[in-house]
Amino acid sequence: MTAATPAARPQLGPFTAESVFIRRSFLHSLRDGETLLMAILLPVMLMLLFTFVFGGAIDPSGDYVNYVVPGIILLCAGFGASSTATYVARDLSTGIIDRFRTMPLHAGAVLTGHVVSSLVRNLLATGIVVGVALLVGFRPSAGVAEWIAAVGVIALYIFAITYLFAAIGLAAGSPEAASGYGFILLFLPYLSSAFVPLETLPEWLRWFAANQPVTPVIETIRSLLMGYPMGGSVWWALGWCTLIVAFSAWWGAWLFRRKAGRR
Repeated sequence: MTAATPAARPQLGPFTAESVFIRRSFLHSLRDGETLLMAILLPVMLMLLFTFVFGGAIDPSGDYVNYVVPGIILLCAGFGASSTATYVARDLSTGIIDRFRTMPLHAGAVLTGHVVSSLVRNLLATGIVVGVALLVGFRPSAGVAEWIAAVGVIALYIFAITYLFAAIGLAAGSPEAASGYGFILLFLPYLSSAFVPLETLPEWLRWFAANQPVTPVIETIRSLLMGYPMGGSVWWALGWCTLIVAFSAWWGAWLFRRKAGRR
């Protein structure tokens, strides 16, 4: 008498799992309108604050809004992406990840859903912020090609930082801890060339500001939109974003397997 052969585990088609989790994350975003609203309102309020309150002292010519908008765009991306850490940590704390691990899907599918949903959500928020900037005097000199390149750099940065926030959500012990850890990254634009030129910073801080990931991204966007000399900032921006994506994808997949019990 022969032993019964166990049923083969069903296999999903290419990108089937990713599409399911992307749809799931979109639905969660629609139900959490307050988070999206705050991701738009906070950068807009900061832009108005720096433009109309501090702008006159920083640049009496009234041209400060053209300088500050690229930094505000990255702030918008950071605020929006930070919610991804909370969403991922919430999935872990509710036990839904344990259910996912019983399915025939690879570890990256869950994170991909969160990341792609956040990317689309943050591009929408960034577009609204740029629209408000145009209303308050932002006057870029970019042509169509430069705008397309700038949007590409912004999308790559959002993708990179969102993947990093997703991995932080897996590493954190709770949604509250994920929110706290992610908040630290939101300070990086303040320690860059987002609001003031690097030459105005103290020497010890200038070195850090010039060599951290956010500064070359800001300088690249500023160069594309305002026609400033770009130099090597674009290569540093692309290099940093690629490195962050590679590290975050590896770290996130490792954490998913470890926390979900998949070896």
